[in-house]
Amino acid sequence: MLVLLILHLVAALVAPPLVRWWGPRAFLPLALAPAAAFAWALARTPAVAGGGAVTETYSWIPQLRLALAFRLTTLSWLLILLVGGVGALVLVYCARYFAPGSVGLTRFAGVLVAFAGAMLGLVLADDLLLLYVFWELTTIFSYLLIGHSTERRSSRWAARQALIVTTLGGLAMLVGFLMLGRHAGEYRWSALASADLPGGGYLVTAVLLVLAGALAKSAVLPFSSWLPAAMAAPSPVSAYLHAAAMVKAGVYLIGLLAPVLAAVGPWRPVAVTAGLLTMLAGGWAALRQTDLKLLLAYGTTSQLGLLTVALAWGTPDAALAGTAMLLAHGLFKSALFLVVGAVDHTAGTRDLRELSGLGRRAPLLAATGILAAASMAGVPPLIGFVGKEAILAAYTGQPLLLAGLVAGTVLTVAYSVRFAWGAFATRPDVEPTEPGHAPAALLAPPALLAVAGLAAGVLAGPLGRLLRPYAELFGPVGADLALWHGPSLALGLSAAALAGGAALFALRGPLAPVLHRVRAPVGGVRGYEWLTRRFDRAAIAVTSVTQRGSLPQYLGTILLVLVLVPGGALLATGPWGRPVHLWDTPLQLVVGLVTAAAALLAVGARRRLTAMLLVGVTGYGTAMMFVLYGAPDLALTQFLVETATIAVFVLVLRRLPERFSVRPLRRSRWVRRSVGVAVGVVLAGLGLVAAGARTAPSISRDFPEQAVIRAYGRNVVNVTLVDIRAWDTMGELSVLVATATGVASLVFQRSRTGPRPRRPPRPVGRRPPPGRPVWLRGGPTLHARRRSIVFEVVTRLIFHTVVLLSLFLLFSGHNAPGGGFVGGLVAGLALAVRYLAGGRYELAEAAPVGAGTVLGAGLAVSVGTGVASLLAGRWVLESARLDFALPGVGEIHLVTALFFDIGVYLIVVGLVLDILRSLGAEVDRHIEAAGGGGRGLAVDAGEPR
Repeated sequence: MLVLLILHLVAALVAPPLVRWWGPRAFLPLALAPAAAFAWALARTPAVAGGGAVTETYSWIPQLRLALAFRLTTLSWLLILLVGGVGALVLVYCARYFAPGSVGLTRFAGVLVAFAGAMLGLVLADDLLLLYVFWELTTIFSYLLIGHSTERRSSRWAARQALIVTTLGGLAMLVGFLMLGRHAGEYRWSALASADLPGGGYLVTAVLLVLAGALAKSAVLPFSSWLPAAMAAPSPVSAYLHAAAMVKAGVYLIGLLAPVLAAVGPWRPVAVTAGLLTMLAGGWAALRQTDLKLLLAYGTTSQLGLLTVALAWGTPDAALAGTAMLLAHGLFKSALFLVVGAVDHTAGTRDLRELSGLGRRAPLLAATGILAAASMAGVPPLIGFVGKEAILAAYTGQPLLLAGLVAGTVLTVAYSVRFAWGAFATRPDVEPTEPGHAPAALLAPPALLAVAGLAAGVLAGPLGRLLRPYAELFGPVGADLALWHGPSLALGLSAAALAGGAALFALRGPLAPVLHRVRAPVGGVRGYEWLTRRFDRAAIAVTSVTQRGSLPQYLGTILLVLVLVPGGALLATGPWGRPVHLWDTPLQLVVGLVTAAAALLAVGARRRLTAMLLVGVTGYGTAMMFVLYGAPDLALTQFLVETATIAVFVLVLRRLPERFSVRPLRRSRWVRRSVGVAVGVVLAGLGLVAAGARTAPSISRDFPEQAVIRAYGRNVVNVTLVDIRAWDTMGELSVLVATATGVASLVFQRSRTGPRPRRPPRPVGRRPPPGRPVWLRGGPTLHARRRSIVFEVVTRLIFHTVVLLSLFLLFSGHNAPGGGFVGGLVAGLALAVRYLAGGRYELAEAAPVGAGTVLGAGLAVSVGTGVASLLAGRWVLESARLDFALPGVGEIHLVTALFFDIGVYLIVVGLVLDILRSLGAEVDRHIEAAGGGGRGLAVDAGEPR
């Protein structure tokens, strides 16, 4: 089974280049993929004929008890025959349906084959979560296929509608699956079917959610609106997705779950009522249509309602009749859609008001369409007759439902006759249609499907024996499938439905005003548009209230939600377990009070620089806490991060006013302080609860021992970063690189497109010597350009020493405080000081290499370390020890995690370089535009003295 899925994946990948080279003829070899699935299912017929199952299981995520579990039973065997057989014929049909050079044909071919593979995986999946994955894949691929004609607004609208409706239903279904699997502790349906079901409202909710997904996928009321609109897709898509494959997914799911859930309270009332209403509404709407394809679309909706009624009822006879009708519908409806495509291709229209005499001029096409329409109407000896008679017989004891089914069957006969008459009859009031040549590739696929419907009806007995194992899941089967059961109520009702449908068609003239006035709700276009407009207006209203461009408002909303939701849950849970140990030494209390006071003062600060320094105090206070708790590595990292953050703040504050706006601060500072205190209390409470809720021993207790044994290092923090949880570090490195690239792009994009700063008057006279300021007036602040020779000289003297210190921290970090992150921060601070001393020119002399180059090199080294471990036969990023001796030095013990740490070091340095060159360049650009020029850093000087 997995091989078949891989075959479809490979075919989908090679489809675009094949179509690009061979044109539409490439569909012929692509048809081999679904044909292989059809042949494989035929070969497995003996295995499932006696009620057996073919299973395959491959480990996927054992920790979550997820596996690639596939299972072939009678119902899935039947669906694979439809998906594979019809899929192969549709691809053959496409070889002549599309003209060479058609727009988007390469993408269309790949998506259609990928859809066939996704549908195959859906009907084979035994794991409900795996089934959901394939379910959503079919939704995505159908969206792309329905919207194939991207230049047409109707195609885009129909594709979006189908995507929204089926995706929402799929999400509801997923919740239902999770509820069932959570209760049973198992997501394999073969195991869930024999497990105890939950009780009460829990089960009712799960059943309703699953039914919502199934009904939405099969376009059953109230989710029917998307299917008629989907006729904007090409005819091959309609023949495959909307007759044999996608719309069958919901019906298949109902049939799969019915043996277990049919007896659950809401299952039968909801599914059967929705199905019966859909059958009646869809049949009535089909009588109103003049487009042959829309007529078939509403007829498909009606037939899907009939299938839902049959498969959801949950009795053996109804199940057997439902599977027979499932096969019949796939054969005659896909044939009819292909016939419509051929009519449109040869006659140039699908409007039955413009067609006349096509039966005489295209007899083979007419014979195929009439044979398939007769099966849809339930004319013997076709399989459509066998299935409908079996359904009527299964509901003999239900008078109300039986009356509804007979009424729906009468409508089916009427629109079937309307289709055959409208497409192929000769009418004296319409000019005869002159069709073009219909190639064999357009005629053979629908003819084969129509003939298969005839053969299946003649062989109803053997077919019934093949389908019987599925029906026996519900209990003993009363009657098998057959063309003739003798005189019976079901036979009489079938004959009456044929006569009633013919009479309804004959009275189409007098009934025209009624058809025009009474609209069926199955289209649902107005309802869908009304809902989408209401959602759009609600979104605009919510956005206008919440998205006001105010960062304090956004942050305040987030923090208030944090206080109310987790904080409220924290208060509602009651006692919190372990007693609280406040401090080990009074010094910890002093540092904590200083940190808290700095945070409170920062909220009320009026100067931006003051607020930045107070926030820095909170960071340094946190670092002191790390020191007092015996975590020097964390303390060193926190000190360096806080120092680097202050340097970045200096660059940012250069472009901001010196003070905050006073009036908003006075009005809201106590509110902000209250919110901040509340957030702090809630987070502290959550931390206490989390620490006290632990029941199992912490996994980190083994880290010190494992760090020495497996990673050959004594610094547990560094070993955790580069070995034990190296994948987390790899993800963080990727985020850092993406962040640096994004920040630089935004800054330089604004520099290119933003408004140019107003150029103030240049200073008069010659430039003063270094050490004396030049005062530049312009804008809200006064700028002074200072240049200190002492600062520059001292910076150059200590720069290389600091860089050597960073390298020492890098190489010693595996066994002592340090590491790549800390070393990179030290080197970055050295570069920042170099920039503060001499501007971007001094920075270029200190680091004559691009920030992107450094970032890319660091990421390449880190990733390369993981690849090297894999090539060496170890786990990705697993550490190895290299022991060797150097003459004059002695024995060297090197751990491969050092190379990963070197990558971390380079990425941190590259990040600092990128920030300095992007933000610093923006600062320098504005200062030089203000008339400064030269080297040096511009520093806010405030009011001149």
